[in-house]
Amino acid sequence: MKRLFDLSASCAGLLCLGWLIALLALIIRRGSDGPGIFAQERVGRGGRVFVCYKLRTMYRTTRSAASHETPDSAVTPLGRRLRALKLDELPQLWNVLKGEMSLVGPRPCLPSQTALVAEREKRGVLELRPGITGKAQVMGVDMSDPTRLAEIDASYAAEQSFLGDLRLVMRTIFGGGRGDRVAPSAAHGPRVPSRPPVGGLDTDRRDGS
Repeated sequence: MKRLFDLSASCAGLLCLGWLIALLALIIRRGSDGPGIFAQERVGRGGRVFVCYKLRTMYRTTRSAASHETPDSAVTPLGRRLRALKLDELPQLWNVLKGEMSLVGPRPCLPSQTALVAEREKRGVLELRPGITGKAQVMGVDMSDPTRLAEIDASYAAEQSFLGDLRLVMRTIFGGGRGDRVAPSAAHGPRVPSRPPVGGLDTDRRDGS
């Protein structure tokens, strides 16, 4: 039932919101250097690495790192609004359609976040498809504490249900949680926007979102 829900919801979402994703990607490209859609390797089910898609919310020169290790000065003005509204996650509907992700599940981390990967593997969390949203995200818990996050992910795995997933989706839509937070910082170096390159996808994996 979970996979059927994922398939129907991702198909409906892409059909209804595809225009919005394309429009936002175009606005992002015009607003700062780099493509509108950002591609980054993340750890998926069974520990397999897959390419996760997001609307780019950070400057293209940002180093690849977890969000909590990335200064807030790396986030573009438009990106800050997209992250607050969680619209940057919309392209992941394609990952859900492909079976790499689920609407609800543990948030996928970077392969370099070895401590979190180890904690999740120890608790059986890697048996789940990662999600666009999840219990920890709705609770406002990010990836800065691998043990606590893995424990919350494991509790979701033990109690997950179709109705529970629906509640988490609705709580996310209506503003539950703060998503992946960046680290406050007063200095990250100046960035001067320049002409965006040709192409719609950023595959250099430098954005830490």
